[in-house]
Amino acid sequence: MPTPTWTRLSPARRERVLVAAMDEFGTHGYSTGSLNVIAREAGVAKGSLFQYFSGKLDLFTYVAEQTSLRVYTHMRPWLEGYDGTGDFCTHLVDALEAWLDYFARRPLERGVAAATNMEMDPAVRDAVRVPVNAVYLAGLRPLLDRAVAVGDLRKDADLDALLAILLVLLPHLALVSHVAAPDHPLPLSGIPPEDRREHLERLITPLLADFRRGDER
Repeated sequence: MPTPTWTRLSPARRERVLVAAMDEFGTHGYSTGSLNVIAREAGVAKGSLFQYFSGKLDLFTYVAEQTSLRVYTHMRPWLEGYDGTGDFCTHLVDALEAWLDYFARRPLERGVAAATNMEMDPAVRDAVRVPVNAVYLAGLRPLLDRAVAVGDLRKDADLDALLAILLVLLPHLALVSHVAAPDHPLPLSGIPPEDRREHLERLITPLLADFRRGDER
């Protein structure tokens, strides 16, 4: 957790440190990410970083959490905008298109997503995944609960299982534009928008099949 010294900094200085850390960790990962580089790019002394955070892992965990909160803020219209008047599958595909577009346009956030999910040290990976998954679940669980409430998902649907699948799927989709896969059976980047949407629909329709009502389309 950040120290009180961090919270007393001006918002502009906190943003400089955060962006510098996002860039460095997103480019080089946790293990080879350099605090010297972060301090230099943020315009602060390296020692100041230890006044802001207890150590490198504390800073990395904070960066991962703050990045997730930025993504959450962008995705709120899709997470909170479902009211049951439309088809839930269509709504989820709309949300995934927004998700793909967001990460395609934001290399800093995409880099942090890669660093968070591809970290090889299990202790480091677990430390950062806890706050990141908490943000994911805070947005996704209410969305699925609303889908059950309006009858678009079965009342006995195993929402924990669906959430677990989405927690695997979403980080992968965040990196789609980062790693080209022209030989993929259903590519989601480098193709016309209408083809991408069709591929997303082909992914999501069978994914939701076991969670929807028997009379659903």
